[in-house]
Amino acid sequence: MDRLRAMEVFVEVVRKNGFARAADALDTSPANVTRIIADLESHLGTRLLNRSSRKMSLTESGDALYERAKTIVEDMAEVEAIASSTSMTPRGLLRLNAPLSFGVLQLAPLWGKFMHRHPGVELEVALSDRVVDIVEEGYDLAIRISRSGSASHAARKLATSQNICCAAPAYLEKHGVPQVPQDLAAHRCIGYRYAATADEWHFSNQLGQADVVKVNCPMHTNNGDTARAVAVAGGGVIWQPTFLIGADLKAGRLVRVLPDYRLPDIDVLAVYPSRRHLSAKVRVMIDFLAEEFSGTPPWDR
Repeated sequence: MDRLRAMEVFVEVVRKNGFARAADALDTSPANVTRIIADLESHLGTRLLNRSSRKMSLTESGDALYERAKTIVEDMAEVEAIASSTSMTPRGLLRLNAPLSFGVLQLAPLWGKFMHRHPGVELEVALSDRVVDIVEEGYDLAIRISRSGSASHAARKLATSQNICCAAPAYLEKHGVPQVPQDLAAHRCIGYRYAATADEWHFSNQLGQADVVKVNCPMHTNNGDTARAVAVAGGGVIWQPTFLIGADLKAGRLVRVLPDYRLPDIDVLAVYPSRRHLSAKVRVMIDFLAEEFSGTPPWDR
């Protein structure tokens, strides 16, 4: 008896709640499914399924076996998917979603290189700061900027970006340079609408002690480029990730304030529906981005 095949058939019978439906899914006959289950029960010396003309249910032994067998079958499917994906040429349409600013500044310059390396993959890139449902909206992969990871999907960390508190030199010359976070309460700040902490800015000092300040925000925006442009024009103090404002800091258009205090870092994540059955096109994209952002990411070099 092929025990792995028997486990696969048993799991499918339970999932489909019937021998005939399992046979259809496995492209075999109901008689063959019945024989395999009977052989498995005989091999184990116990009944796994209670069967009648109207209803089928798991026995206590069947319930215990199902949980283990399901894991075994899924693990084997994943191993086969990994083996096949590494040998297959990546091809087909890859639908990818990414945040607007990150997509324009950090991802767009990479697409030509990726397409040259993988000519069989067709890209469809959608940029939006809205958190999309990648399953419902049909995306193969999403790039997300997050401090909390992904609870509902598989994710791989690609890079980290610092958050920096900064302002234009002209603004600081006119309004003064804040020395401690609480000084920000007297400044004009530009709020980011998607920030989890809203208008409470969370800092930590060099000892790791928290310092939270409620800031005054005469303007809010849901787009980091807008906040950056207002700050460069002298409109107030902002905090934004270095992938967005790194060039402004290097050029002196923005100046870091409160250098002895840190804001929480954020991660750049590749998020995808499941680790199982990961297609070759998605795998090579994730590996490509991880390679491009490895070590010190380009925005901090």
